[in-house]
Amino acid sequence: MPKAKVYDLSLFLIALVIAFSSAGILTSQSDFLKALSLYWLFSALYYHLRIFSKNGSTNIDYGISYDLSFVMFTGPFGLFIFEAVYRFTVYFYRKWTKTADPTEFTDTFYNIGVFVITNSIAYFLFQYFYNSFQSIPFGFWILLFLLTCLSSYLSRTFMVIVFKIMGDLKSFKEASNFILKSVSLLDYGKAALSNGFLFLFLQNGQWELLIVLFLLNYIVSRSFHSKQQSIQNKLERDKFEQMAYTDFLTGAYNRTYMDQIMAEFNKREERIGIVVADIDYFKQINDSYNHAVGDKVIQHFAATLKKFLSQDDYLFRSGGEEFTIYLRKRNFEETLDLVRMMRDEIRNNSVLAEYGGGEITVGCTGSFGLYYDKITELSSMEKAYVQADELLIKSKQLGKNKVSAQKAQSDKKVV
Repeated sequence: MPKAKVYDLSLFLIALVIAFSSAGILTSQSDFLKALSLYWLFSALYYHLRIFSKNGSTNIDYGISYDLSFVMFTGPFGLFIFEAVYRFTVYFYRKWTKTADPTEFTDTFYNIGVFVITNSIAYFLFQYFYNSFQSIPFGFWILLFLLTCLSSYLSRTFMVIVFKIMGDLKSFKEASNFILKSVSLLDYGKAALSNGFLFLFLQNGQWELLIVLFLLNYIVSRSFHSKQQSIQNKLERDKFEQMAYTDFLTGAYNRTYMDQIMAEFNKREERIGIVVADIDYFKQINDSYNHAVGDKVIQHFAATLKKFLSQDDYLFRSGGEEFTIYLRKRNFEETLDLVRMMRDEIRNNSVLAEYGGGEITVGCTGSFGLYYDKITELSSMEKAYVQADELLIKSKQLGKNKVSAQKAQSDKKVV
């Protein structure tokens, strides 16, 4: 039997021993059945609001546990019954909806074991320290908060052991971070307050207030879950949008996004330098080696250009080995100096690539066309781009590894 299954069943057996060696159910049969029914109902309702994440090969779900109030009212044996009923309800639901993990059956025993063990420890500590904390202002709530933290830390420690068994734990630092940092103090406070009020309502037989609190928690949790889903959906949309606008090879923006940004800039009256750059003799590089080496050269070229850009600038891969750059918030002289530095940096650095079973060094140069203008309705980005492209052609005609630049309404300048 795999170690993980032995571990899961061992925790379940420990929980079983704790439950049957305790004083039995601490409340009347009718009150126990009422509490069991309500906790099962609302826990089942809350289930779809839980947050699931994955650590290696292990799935983890997060959500507020109301076990502490239940164990304080019914004792460890009552909690064992509740956990068994609730966890097997989840198990059969996941099997029915075909969302169960391959280890779902043994995970059910693990969950019963961990929640009964950790909350039973909290229960015994509550019984032991209750009188001592009575003399402290808000002592009851302070004790509940501490016990909530303790039970959470203990359950996470059990989970760390699972990570270790499954081989998902890489270092002691990862283990300590998971135990100590994955839940905030606000979450502990919310759980302590909820469990405290539920316990007081149970003690006083205030079933209506207990139901109201469950409903309130459900409404708040559902609202929070909906907002979180909206944020997650937006993040996913942004990610897909970024993928749609990003060149896979270089990480620069693609031609589609370039056209979109160009249209946006037409609405602004902004001075901007449009640069069209091209790798010299690129076909010769591909013919001499292969396309994999050519791709390395393109990546190197793009990475070099990126080094000189600020967060206000844009880099686009506008063709195979051609790139377009929008340089903003600089005057003409500053823009020209920056393009010169790009050209020199590319010329002075080589690319390391794999070829013929070994590593080779490939040098390359780039030609640049810079057109600097104030964008208006009469002088659009499209027109500026055409001017920059013509300046690139001029750099090629002059022998490559050149920067041809022009400021609007002035003569062409070659450097």
